[in-house]
Amino acid sequence: MTTLKIGDPAPNFNSKDEKGNTIQLSDFSGKKLVLFFYPKASTPGCTAEACDLRDHYDAFLAKGYAILGASADSAKRQQNWIDKHQLPFPLLADEDKTVINAFGIWGPKKFMGKEYDGIHRTTFVIDEQGIIEDIISKVKTKAHAEQILG
Repeated sequence: MTTLKIGDPAPNFNSKDEKGNTIQLSDFSGKKLVLFFYPKASTPGCTAEACDLRDHYDAFLAKGYAILGASADSAKRQQNWIDKHQLPFPLLADEDKTVINAFGIWGPKKFMGKEYDGIHRTTFVIDEQGIIEDIISKVKTKAHAEQILG
C-alpha cells in the first residue's frame, strides 16, 4: 500500500494527540519511534494490538523506543480508549488524515465482501535520525511487540 521503503526518510508530520498537544517527527529526534497506524480505536483488532504494545511498553523503553499510535479517530475517542485500556503512549487524532496520507496508508480495503477506503494497519519503525528502519504491513495484532522487538 505505502510507497515508502526501508531506508527512506520518514515523512515529517505535525498533528495533535488526544490531549490537543502538537506532536511532530522532530520530537523523537535521537530516539527510535514505533509509529503504528490502526483503522479504528476501540475495535477488537486495534485493541489487541494496542494492548500488546502496552504490555511490552517497558521492553520498548529499555531499548530506546518511543511509541506513537495514529488513526483518523477524534481526540475524544482516542482519550476514551486510552482511559479504558491504560495505554501509556500518545495517540494522534488525525481526523483530516494528513499524517495517514503522508505515510500512504489510506486506500481501498475489503471486508466481508464490501470494498471501501480506509486505513491499512501498518507500523513504521523509525530510527534516531528519522530514517525508516522497518515497515510492518502484516501486523499480528496479538503479537505485534514481538514482530518489532524480535
